[in-house]
Formats: sequence, C-alpha cells, structure tokens
Amino acid sequence: MQKPKFGELQNKPMQGKPQNIDLIMDVPLELNVVLGKTQRTIREVLALTPGSVVELNKLAEEPLEIYVNGKLLAQGEVVVINENFGIRITNIISAGDRVKSLG
Repeated sequence: MQKPKFGELQNKPMQGKPQNIDLIMDVPLELNVVLGKTQRTIREVLALTPGSVVELNKLAEEPLEIYVNGKLLAQGEVVVINENFGIRITNIISAGDRVKSLG
C-alpha cells in the first residue's frame, strides 16, 4: 500500500477582501439595539397603560448596546435623522471580547 503524498501548505496572509465573501453579503442578520432592561411581574406588565413610565437599568448618558444575531457587537448613542431615530456607533467591541462572550 502506498502512502499519499501531500504538497506543502501555503500560509500566506490574505490581502484585501476574500474573493468568496460576496457569497454571504446578502445573508440577513438580526440587529437589535437595547436601550436598557428591567424585570417586572405579570401583574405590573398587565397594569401598563398609555403614558406609563417603565424605569430601565441604565442611566441616560450610558451607551446603547447593539447586538447582531444575539451577540454584542457595538455600543452607540441615539440620533434623530429626519424625524426618525437612528444609532451612531461609538464603539465596536474588540474581537477578543466578542470571542470571550461566546463561552
């Protein structure tokens, strides 16, 4: 029986955009922006009416959290554009911190 022969692996760093990245460019992702969080009982939720105020766990000047597919990706702040709300990204979470959040 003859052993297979393998060529040497080329360990060249990729330069620029990978050629096959275009295959996934149109894959939809879920983007969520979290202003803050709180916990309420069913009784408290059922008692909410128009005009009710729900206190959140963040201060007004704290950054919003931006999640992509449930993973924290960035932080930002609210902006108003032509009477619509938007988010200005102020910080991208480092790759190392994103990997740590997976575990």
